[in-house]
Amino acid sequence: DCHQHTNRSCEECLKNVTCLWCASSGRCMEYPVRRVLPPADLCELRSARWGVCWVNFEALIIAMSVVGGTILIMLGVCCCCCCKKKSKKQVLKGPDKDDERAAREREKRRVRQEERRAEMKSRHDEIRRKYGTV
Repeated sequence: DCHQHTNRSCEECLKNVTCLWCASSGRCMEYPVRRVLPPADLCELRSARWGVCWVNFEALIIAMSVVGGTILIMLGVCCCCCCKKKSKKQVLKGPDKDDERAAREREKRRVRQEERRAEMKSRHDEIRRKYGTV
């Protein structure tokens, strides 16, 4: 079906979505569906047209690579900015909940230890008074 449009125009060939137009040879052929890109012996990438006549495969690959790379770089920059922003907030905000909880527990332990020391001191003082060693 596609071979009927050989040596005609690109637009006529590409009306059928299964066709591939080779601009250098002026041939219209079936798109090799088993491969993503047409092989070089069938048609060079810069001459191959599929879907629309104004975009060749070479330009399409380059454009997709640039767009994909740009998107990846933008995602990386956004992730870095978000991480820095988050860490800045924590620094400005002060200690987080875990730090506060740990500090409270340390303070409770210190107070209990002080109470035990005072208790032990009073018991020792009582024993000393009882046996007259004060």
